[in-house]
Amino acid sequence: MNLIKKQKSTSIGKYFVDSQYLPKGKDEYYLRNLQNTKCEKYAHLTNKQIDVLIRNNNTADDWGNILVSKKFNPNYVKNCKFYGLVRMGSLSDNCHEFHDFTLPVGIYNSTIISSDIGNEVCIENVHYLSHYIIGNEVMLVNIHELATTEKAKFGNGILKDGETDEKQRMIIEVCNENGGRYIIPYDGMLAGDAFLWSKYRDDEVLLAKLKEFTEKKFDKRRGYYGEIGERTVIKNCGIIKDTMIGSDAYIKGANKLKNLTVNSDSKRRSQIGEGCELVNGIIGYGCRIFYGVKAVRFITAAHSQLKYGARLINSYLGNNSTISCCEVLNSMIFSSHEQHHNNSFLCAALIMGQSNIAAGATIGSNHNSRGADGEIIAGRGFWPGLCVSLKHHSKFASYTIIAKGDYSFELNIHLPFSLVSNDYAKDQIVIMPGYWFMYNMFALERNAWKYEQRDKRTYKIQNIEFDYLGPDTINEMFDALEFFKKLKVNENGEAYAEGFENSKRKTLITKVPQAVKLFEELIKMYACFQLLECIELHKIKNFKQLLLHLQPAKKRSRWINVGGQLIQVQDLEKLKTSIKKNSIKSWDQVHQFYISQGANYPNTKLQHAYASLLELLQIKPSEFNSTMFHQLLVDALTTKEWMTKGIYDSRAKDYKNPFRKMVYDNESEMNEVLGKLEKNEFIISQQKKFQKTKSNINKLIRDWKLA
Repeated sequence: MNLIKKQKSTSIGKYFVDSQYLPKGKDEYYLRNLQNTKCEKYAHLTNKQIDVLIRNNNTADDWGNILVSKKFNPNYVKNCKFYGLVRMGSLSDNCHEFHDFTLPVGIYNSTIISSDIGNEVCIENVHYLSHYIIGNEVMLVNIHELATTEKAKFGNGILKDGETDEKQRMIIEVCNENGGRYIIPYDGMLAGDAFLWSKYRDDEVLLAKLKEFTEKKFDKRRGYYGEIGERTVIKNCGIIKDTMIGSDAYIKGANKLKNLTVNSDSKRRSQIGEGCELVNGIIGYGCRIFYGVKAVRFITAAHSQLKYGARLINSYLGNNSTISCCEVLNSMIFSSHEQHHNNSFLCAALIMGQSNIAAGATIGSNHNSRGADGEIIAGRGFWPGLCVSLKHHSKFASYTIIAKGDYSFELNIHLPFSLVSNDYAKDQIVIMPGYWFMYNMFALERNAWKYEQRDKRTYKIQNIEFDYLGPDTINEMFDALEFFKKLKVNENGEAYAEGFENSKRKTLITKVPQAVKLFEELIKMYACFQLLECIELHKIKNFKQLLLHLQPAKKRSRWINVGGQLIQVQDLEKLKTSIKKNSIKSWDQVHQFYISQGANYPNTKLQHAYASLLELLQIKPSEFNSTMFHQLLVDALTTKEWMTKGIYDSRAKDYKNPFRKMVYDNESEMNEVLGKLEKNEFIISQQKKFQKTKSNINKLIRDWKLA
């Protein structure tokens, strides 16, 4: 303990500070107590208090370094060892209870070094507690080591004074195993931030500015104390080192937590459970990580989950996502990702959200290159099915669903909403564009509803698009329509094409006429519904007023998915330019850009929809009249009607399939297990939504005298 005695530090201002600065000859000091919002009044121990502490089998290297609040009661401190400057708050004859776990207030059987301890805490059997600020009403029990070192960075990718080698910086190697797209993590990093950093690797000025933004957020001085926020409960843990923990967190049975920030508060409580080993990471608000999880060099955004032995390494996991029982390496995943199965594997991938990885899926083989440098890029709605094996490099349009099979060659699937399958008998890839709308409307519509309903974010800095019809997917449909024009389609509506697979095999595109008609219908419906939203938002009374809100663009704008938020390419370029020219000087200002983009999104989406409509109809803005608008309303209603019917029909198949029904002795048993189809709440809600839409459109037609 000689080293500790020499250090004699205090946690004023969060730093290790030489305690010799304290004024001598006074009984009381007004020192900043960081776990409270006001300054706490502390005093040296009285002789009587020291006698009680000694009688209770407590020791200290210097009782003069023990400062206590007015309501401190030494009777509730027993069998403890104190070293360095320790400050303690009030202790009383009371208990704290968390679930079925109850502890008496007090500090027992623990070794405490240079730490602040708040009011009414329960600390028992903490074998080594060093350089921590403990909040009020915290419960700590059966912890082997709880310590902060002088170089603590709490999961942030920064360098401290004296550290000059970039190898000492913690980075996360996302999207590519070779580290060429690494990001420098910081507490509060959004998926959009991570995307910007990993994507534009050829822009050295931009990358330098982003690095500067991160470094400006933190102090280079060494000696920050670790903190445990109010009402947090930590029990039965091994090693917790250099870890910042928010309030109201619950940590139990963790093996090792090192170099972390665990964000938590009373409304967004984070939990870490048994057998977890987490190193070099940042955990967002409201996250749940439990049952044997191993995570290294990672960020889990708010309200995401890791569980049941999941392994997350060198990866960013977006908001409201769940990974369990599987391995994810070197990946960046946007919000609402689901991956639940023990034998699925995701490696070196950019997954743009609202995705689902099935059992047995191997997404990103790293054995088909001369080096570990492959990548997979998948638009939102990505759904590889059971036992799908995909190789680097591959790229997939939005809402690509892939049927079971080993795909031995690189793929470039640029047709959205497609079913991709491997026809082994004919040795060819088969692509059915528009599959979701033809055969799986229930899942498509329910997923969009589900993801929005499950978005638990309190502060929605990035405006995430959950609708399957967004500027990104509409643009992909236009590209698909141009592609279809080049095909030689046979009488069966099929055509062979090239460029989808890196092989000499044939690629068969099926149901081409149906896909053309479908995509044109969907583009018109998208435009119509955006116009209707504009009418409702601005209380527009007639067609002429509507035209005043429409800004005829020269052409349909291009968009990019930036962490789940859709942003026009031209606006994103302005952001990058502003960063490089010092008009935007911090991550906070970047986040303000996201907020302003989100606020303006309804308008930019409206203008995109209008431009899309004009392009599809091949008319000028001056040619769009009330008669066309009336027809647009009628057509959109027709489209929405068959889509709503498709929601019911695609689910009804599960009730009619004899191979699904055979496990039930009768229909009553099936209805008890599955629930009656006619009472499916989601289907009922969609039917009601359609009837409301129908009523509103018919009323608009009457009120505007469009018929």
